[in-house]
Amino acid sequence: MSSRQFVTFEVADQFFGVDVDAVQEVLSYSEYTPVPLAPNAVGGLFNLRGQVIAAVDLRVQFGLPRRDMSGLVQNVIVRYDDEPVSLLVDRIGQVADLEAKMFEEPPATLTGPSRSLVTGAYKTEGRLLLVLDVAECVNTTRALV
Repeated sequence: MSSRQFVTFEVADQFFGVDVDAVQEVLSYSEYTPVPLAPNAVGGLFNLRGQVIAAVDLRVQFGLPRRDMSGLVQNVIVRYDDEPVSLLVDRIGQVADLEAKMFEEPPATLTGPSRSLVTGAYKTEGRLLLVLDVAECVNTTRALV
């Protein structure tokens, strides 16, 4: 039986996941440097063990107000084009091991900017896990629908 693993997290009380193979690490961080003239979705830059990483605010990508960057912020560091990029999330979850055959198309009720970020869904115990497209999540120049 074939399965897929996802790193899970929450943004605005919604349950999301990205393929575990795309994730470098998860962490909390508190010192971000603002980037003048950057798209609104860029929450800032931070230094992780000598590597400068851009942080993308998923709240903005979903069409929500920008998050408060004071205090600890939860990060899911993904690799895209062989570069690390942080996805800023509200709460980090666990790794979910789900049967590939249970994968479904995105719900028809999913509208707005979220529609282009979600590739599909899994019905888990008590919650719907929306699977995100990492490439779309880190694309800060896309037009919000």
